[in-house]
Amino acid sequence: MNIFDVFTARVASILQSLAERGAVPAGLDLSRVVVEPPRDASHGDLATNAAMALARDAKMNPRQLAELIAPELAKDADVANISVAGPGFINLGLKPSVFEAVLREAVRAGAAFGKGVPQALPKVNVEYVSANPTGPMHVGHGRGAVFGDALANLLAFAGRDVTREYYINDAGAQVDVLARSAFLRYREALGEDIGPIPEGLYPGDYLVSVGQTLAASHGAALLHQPEADWLPRVRTVAIDGMMAMIREDLAALGVVHKVFFSERSLQDGGQGGEVATAIAVLQARGLIYEGRLPPPKGQKDEDWEDRVQTLFRSTEFGDDVDRPLMKSDGGYTYFASDIAYHKSKFDRDFAEMINIWGADHGGYVKRMQAAVKALTSGEGTLDIKLVQLVKLMRDGEPVKMSKRSGDFVTLREVIDEVGRDAVRFMMLFRKNDATLEFDLAKVVEQSKDNPVFYVQYAHARCASIFRQAAEAMPGVDVSAKTLAEADLALLTDDSELALIRLIAQYPRLIEQAASAHEPHRVAFYLYDLAQSFHSLWNKGRDDQQLRFVNHNRPELTRARLSLVQAVRSVLASGLGVIGVSNPSEMR
Repeated sequence: MNIFDVFTARVASILQSLAERGAVPAGLDLSRVVVEPPRDASHGDLATNAAMALARDAKMNPRQLAELIAPELAKDADVANISVAGPGFINLGLKPSVFEAVLREAVRAGAAFGKGVPQALPKVNVEYVSANPTGPMHVGHGRGAVFGDALANLLAFAGRDVTREYYINDAGAQVDVLARSAFLRYREALGEDIGPIPEGLYPGDYLVSVGQTLAASHGAALLHQPEADWLPRVRTVAIDGMMAMIREDLAALGVVHKVFFSERSLQDGGQGGEVATAIAVLQARGLIYEGRLPPPKGQKDEDWEDRVQTLFRSTEFGDDVDRPLMKSDGGYTYFASDIAYHKSKFDRDFAEMINIWGADHGGYVKRMQAAVKALTSGEGTLDIKLVQLVKLMRDGEPVKMSKRSGDFVTLREVIDEVGRDAVRFMMLFRKNDATLEFDLAKVVEQSKDNPVFYVQYAHARCASIFRQAAEAMPGVDVSAKTLAEADLALLTDDSELALIRLIAQYPRLIEQAASAHEPHRVAFYLYDLAQSFHSLWNKGRDDQQLRFVNHNRPELTRARLSLVQAVRSVLASGLGVIGVSNPSEMR
């Protein structure tokens, strides 16, 4: 039960009644009305901005409008008290029975508490990672992988139909460099001393296995062929090898994509393939022309050339400048391929698209969103989330070296050292657009200062309380059905009530985090929930009357076990959303 949605609907009903009585104008836009937790918990359980949000359209003073709404809310059977604060905020205190009902639902629902109602449409395409298949992934790729995967989990949990997609950048100059680097390792596999890796080729030893594969399948035959003949063959084998490695690294992180989409496929079929088709669509709409771009102001723009070019009118859709679609050599720009790719997404019935990109692609956002608006006539949406850099540290000192890659620490090395859970949780314990410092030593500490340990320990502590109850009260029934029927009115301590209120916020948290495409909110919430739970446990250590298990008071014990079960369910649910395990013991 999302009590915030429930009361938002009740406020809307009250405003409708007031309009019917002529007390307020009819047709007010209620979409701006929200019911949320008050900033100060002492003000009550809920607060609504209804009067503040609607006063201008209603042509009324906010306080005056609040004084109309508040008495109607006061009649609600679930409202214990109500007040109007400041210029017109309405604060509500709810009867204990409301939170008891929420707690019972959390116990019954288990890890499904807060799960949204399935929605068939619109389907959502979340494209993330999409690292160039030219080597192993680094920790920056890992942050995008975790963010995208957690976002897909979150949207699915909220009820959305989600497809997880990886765009393979297997066209362009970088994969030709990959092929030449692999060919060098092929010569090495045949026994040649290749010496130092030449400048401009990929130096890491991850291509050794690709060279060995080529040698095993072709022998020395490729050595006698011109580059034009061996390059496409080697390129295919190298890309396949790199993608196999990337899939393995992602699997170690718990990331599995449903769709792998090849950039090269967009140009297959002759006459430019799907890229030419996409450009033709824009051409037919009068959005392509031949012209010159003005020189960029301030900083260098690699897209700028002082010549007549084929341009897309992206400025008509919010971009800063029109964008070129053809290079001087007659080939398509990367942007042209990306236009075709997003047309493909829309053609596959994805009206809602979400891309997870590295921060270095920030200048690319407006043009891509402009292209989607143009291609879909405004029916498609594209949200682009930029993921900032990860600074890898060890005890506060930068870590930069890697034997495997040659010049950076690979994602797999980090996973192998600290574990999947630490990587996933900490990658989400800061907003995606903020730089993240990831300290390899700190994330394995068993302390409150290590968020992933602190949250997982809360879940494990919940499990230990049930084991303690089984020892102290043999045969006690702790089934969800029994716990949901406990006398929850016995939970009266302020810390217990605060914890119940925090549990009641979880369905709203899921709904809002999914709507904003911000999975980090789940990680933040889990830490707050763990902190509240640990605080209550510590109070029980100091005061025997607050301990969860009291064999002299079985009804109180059952009520407190109901609370513990709800905490455990929400922790398990939230950890599942962000892809982190929920251990029953911590060793």
